Amino acid sequence: MTSQNSVKKIAIASDHGGYELKKAIVELFLEKGIEFDDIGTNSTESVDYPDFAHDVAGRIANGQNSRAILICGTGIGMSITANRYENVRAALCNDVFSAKMSRQHNDANVLVLGGRVVGPGLAREIVDTWLQAEFEGGRHLRRLGKIENEHLKNVVHAVVSRHIKEKKEMDENGIKKIVSETIDQISQKNEKEKK
Repeated sequence: MTSQNSVKKIAIASDHGGYELKKAIVELFLEKGIEFDDIGTNSTESVDYPDFAHDVAGRIANGQNSRAILICGTGIGMSITANRYENVRAALCNDVFSAKMSRQHNDANVLVLGGRVVGPGLAREIVDTWLQAEFEGGRHLRRLGKIENEHLKNVVHAVVSRHIKEKKEMDENGIKKIVSETIDQISQKNEKEKK
């Protein structure tokens, strides 16, 4: 089992609905000597959860942080936003069992909590369990691969769709450009995964 301190610095962020719970988790980090990046918010004043989810998911996608915790009122909005990013597997977990399984079976790298759903005591247990659990690999790795393969299809579709919108008639050079751009995006993805 991996120790909590071997995890690269954890990013944590919340909106106003998750601010109080974020404070409790930050206290846990300080008690256990866990390094973290607090991305905000820093009060209960109303803010927009996507701003914080985009920031944190971007940090995971580019490798700045290996794991993160996001908190909004229910956790739903943060989950939806974060999961739009490549290499982000955000799991909404409002119980200990789900937190453990999200790591062991899904290799979740973002834990999402509902600040108006989970109390601070339970949240501390959830976070502690999530940080200690390890991905089991095996059949679960194959299943994650199927998710990533679908993502590659979506990349190809997005590139082709954009070119079709820009240019109604596709000549040979246009087709070569689409293929080249798609290969570049897939190569960049593979390079990120190797790092």
